[in-house]
Amino acid sequence: MRVFVTIVRTFVFVCIFLTTASKSFSQSLVFGRNSQYEAGLALGPSFFLGDLGGNRGIGTHFLKDLNFKYTKFMGGVYANYFPAEWIGVRAAFHLGQIEANDSVINDHGGKEHDRKQRNLSFKSNIYEAYLALEIYPTVFFEQYDELKGKLRPYGVIGIGAFHFNPKAPYYGPNGTQWVELRPLRLEGQGMAEYPDRKQYSLTQLEIPMGFGVKYYVKENLYVGIEVLHRQTFTDYLDNTSKTYIDPALFDKYLSPTQATMAKQLMYRERFYNPTINRPIINQQRGDQKDKDAYFSTFIKLGWRLGQWNPALRQLRCPVYY
Repeated sequence: MRVFVTIVRTFVFVCIFLTTASKSFSQSLVFGRNSQYEAGLALGPSFFLGDLGGNRGIGTHFLKDLNFKYTKFMGGVYANYFPAEWIGVRAAFHLGQIEANDSVINDHGGKEHDRKQRNLSFKSNIYEAYLALEIYPTVFFEQYDELKGKLRPYGVIGIGAFHFNPKAPYYGPNGTQWVELRPLRLEGQGMAEYPDRKQYSLTQLEIPMGFGVKYYVKENLYVGIEVLHRQTFTDYLDNTSKTYIDPALFDKYLSPTQATMAKQLMYRERFYNPTINRPIINQQRGDQKDKDAYFSTFIKLGWRLGQWNPALRQLRCPVYY
């Protein structure tokens, strides 16, 4: 009997506490009313922002230099935990692809001319996993508890890791083949002549950040759209960062087959214009001042787990307005 009384008292105390807390914090913010877990799918186009490709003028890492011709796709799965309705913790895994090519630049004879003439290209698969916080500021202004019919904008920021492996087309005697660029050391990575150029890792950290909006079609189902930018800590997503090296070094450090590939893939201006014949050693190949980035625009489909069980909702503490 005493145990039962203790349980009832504890239950009443918790109900009073949650009701008071929710009223003082926000009339619309109800702790524990909705399920704390979500899971979903995401799919959408992905875009590269780095040294290769771009548009008129100086190359940048902003939307100005998007090349829609090389739009790729990325998709994945995610799960959310909500300690409160206004904040969520997300774990996600995505896979997709990014690509860029100098050949798509519209050459108007300005500062984009050198990038067009450089004529480099790459593509890479991307595998990423990250943890992030989601912040829902409009929850504090909502007028009812249920989720159906609600439109919730949010911001997201986190930390994660991704794996990439840049490749480029090599035009060989047996036709075109896509070749992994990292082993070719096109900018002298790991060579004694360039002690400051260490070989880069194919697995790197990233900062995912962005914004989105959800619309709850039902209590346990929503659709959404999200723009997610990834700022990386490497300038070698496209294997282009610093200056041209002496092609003779490839013969010193690589096999004959690799050296032949490296000489073509490091310097591709003659494929753009066969008459070009200029000194290239130690001349600019990429822009090392800015790190590479990529972003995706996701269409999302998600579920609030457990929201379909009305019996569970009836056991929760009542809230009065």
